Amino acid sequence: MAEQDARMRPHAAHWGAFQAGWKDGALVVEPHPADPDPSPILQNFPDALRHRARITQPMVRRGWLERGPGPSDARGRDAFVPVSWERALALLAGELARVRDAHGPQAVFGGSYGWASAGRFHHAQSQIHRFLNIALGGYVRSVNSYSAGASAVIIPHILGPFEAVTRRNVTWEQVVEHTGLVLSFGGMAVKNSAVASGGVSRHVERGAMAAAAARGARFVLIGPLRDDLPEEAGAEWLPITPGTDTALMLGMAHTLLAEGLHDTAFLATHCTGWERFAPYLTGAADGQPKDAAWASAICGVPAESIRQLARDAAASRTLISMAHSLQRAEHGEQPVWMGAVLAAMLGQIGLPGGGYNYALGAIAHYGKRANAVPIASLPQGKNGVRDFIPVARVSDMLLNPGAPFDYNGQRLAYPGIRLVYWAGGNPFHHHQDLNRLRRAFAGIDTLVVHESAWTATAKHADIVLPATMSLEREDIAGSPNDPLLVAMHKLAEPVGEARDDYAIFAGLAARLGCEAAFTEGRDARGWLRHLYEQTREAMAARGEPAPDFEEFWRVGELALPQAPDDGGILRAFREDPAANPLPTPSGRIEIFSETIAGFGYADCPGHPAWLAPTDVPAAGSPLWLVANQPATRLHSQLDFGGTSAGAKRRGREVMRIHPKDAAARGIAEGDIVRLHNARGACLAAASLSDAVMPGVVQLATGAWYDPADPAEDNPLCVHGNPNVLTRDAGTSSLAQGCTGQLTTLEVERFAGNLPPVRAWDPPGAEALAAE
Repeated sequence: MAEQDARMRPHAAHWGAFQAGWKDGALVVEPHPADPDPSPILQNFPDALRHRARITQPMVRRGWLERGPGPSDARGRDAFVPVSWERALALLAGELARVRDAHGPQAVFGGSYGWASAGRFHHAQSQIHRFLNIALGGYVRSVNSYSAGASAVIIPHILGPFEAVTRRNVTWEQVVEHTGLVLSFGGMAVKNSAVASGGVSRHVERGAMAAAAARGARFVLIGPLRDDLPEEAGAEWLPITPGTDTALMLGMAHTLLAEGLHDTAFLATHCTGWERFAPYLTGAADGQPKDAAWASAICGVPAESIRQLARDAAASRTLISMAHSLQRAEHGEQPVWMGAVLAAMLGQIGLPGGGYNYALGAIAHYGKRANAVPIASLPQGKNGVRDFIPVARVSDMLLNPGAPFDYNGQRLAYPGIRLVYWAGGNPFHHHQDLNRLRRAFAGIDTLVVHESAWTATAKHADIVLPATMSLEREDIAGSPNDPLLVAMHKLAEPVGEARDDYAIFAGLAARLGCEAAFTEGRDARGWLRHLYEQTREAMAARGEPAPDFEEFWRVGELALPQAPDDGGILRAFREDPAANPLPTPSGRIEIFSETIAGFGYADCPGHPAWLAPTDVPAAGSPLWLVANQPATRLHSQLDFGGTSAGAKRRGREVMRIHPKDAAARGIAEGDIVRLHNARGACLAAASLSDAVMPGVVQLATGAWYDPADPAEDNPLCVHGNPNVLTRDAGTSSLAQGCTGQLTTLEVERFAGNLPPVRAWDPPGAEALAAE
């Protein structure tokens, strides 16, 4: 395809459906015309497509090539040698066979994180897992996500399946029509709901909040950042000490109980364990009433504000909304659980626009109707390996093979991993304490990475295989909660020698003797036809228009029917708890969980509780750091794109600090500052803002890790990656989720010679330029 073609073709990304074409040698991207609030992240594509950061040929780390597989602290420090595809695939197939035959598939970790592309076929996570299952007989997998590691484990215990509770519950349509008061713990920032796995055709969140506010709905934002709700919500801001939401909710719950505002009938008919929780709330169990005054001393919100908020909640159709961010911290299970208990005390769970909706606004899928027809994905086959880890425990696994760990009532052991195969993810973005992650990767035999650009993960690999971007291939985008299926047309030729993940895995499968099982005789277009047919057949069975694949591809999109906005299992349970019990052990909302209590975890007892964190401000680290999601990219994806790069200052990520905290440190607007704690340090550009409460600094994740001197063991990141600072520890023994949202640090003005940013440069670029 010539890159001068002016025709606009359909495509989709996780942050929106769009069309694109070429004009005067430049890629032009236009959002879908039906999208009322398109994401600016789409404009990362034009500059990213042919950026110098792209990987153009297979590369092998010199030390691995010369000395073979084995532990090495040269990862991230060594040079790379370009090789042909034939040699790269032969080397990798040989290494996979060696590990499989000598150590078994349980010595292979299949790393991926699912956000590589909105396409359902070229979905890197599905591709790598299918390949490892077929070629090796399985792999060690990860469970849950960095975003929702704690909530995905606690919600099934107390309410029911995570997807059912989060995706089919309260919708934005209900909020517009019914909600009187939204208590938004952690906010509902539209930068977060700009994104949805599989794509999104209409961003409705901003408009829905504006419409609800115009009708008279009241929004209260409870969090340390004032702009975690859009201006259109007209929200009241209740600043709160980071990580103390559970205490505030307990103070509200105590007020409801003390003033007789709780719904005793709902608690009796729809809940279990109230009689076990109430003594903790009143203090009868431990001598400490969890009243508003007690909560105020912990969270910094005035006691009377807490009491009044409880009264207002009882007097209105109230929706309690919980952000992902609350549970990405120590004891992250507790605010998720306590939010559900508070909604149960109000008796509103299951009401249209009321009750409890975990993660509304966190991504664009939540708060939308479900589709009435399926969207197929690539089948992954059967994994013959039983070993797994919670996704955020990857460093623990690599550093402590054989060590025991707790997870959701099980006592497990970390497997001994020899080979890590990563496709579709960047752990040097997602993971915490990156210096510890570097040490973890140094201990394995081989790290293999498929990547489109030179991320820090690619720079730490042994074998790097250049993968296409979605713009360079065909696919189908769709999700269970978006009513548009999009034909993702190819918009550009692959850069250099880049290949699709599918082509790479098919080539490896051929060398390992399982090509037919992996491909099933289909090329990529054949798989698209096969996957589309499942949706077409479901449409036809409903009597809906069901065009064949050729017509779908020509038109470029297909409108999908959606299911009724019926409130899902929580509405059905509310209306008839006997006929529609929840899929919990009691069939009810579990205020006290006998199951969790039986696990005996001190850090996650049988009912929600205030458990004081250990990582709190102290001498040497007096400020809170909020490491939240960026507004200019998806995680770290396309950090080098136009929108992301344009938001940096002096080439570095921007951190926000309250003017009072800045003045105390001699920091002015635009200064380069050094953020540091005992784990590491990074540079960032300072922005003074009263939208950040005093005592808190905010630095978004996603700036690519860029060590000033890769040869050092604990180098300064010059680009602004907060995960050199964050703590690599699980939320609790129950979920072992990520705690990367919050940590503590100090900030100082950087007065030295400013080191260059090389995050987007290929390895060795400086040396090559000098030669």
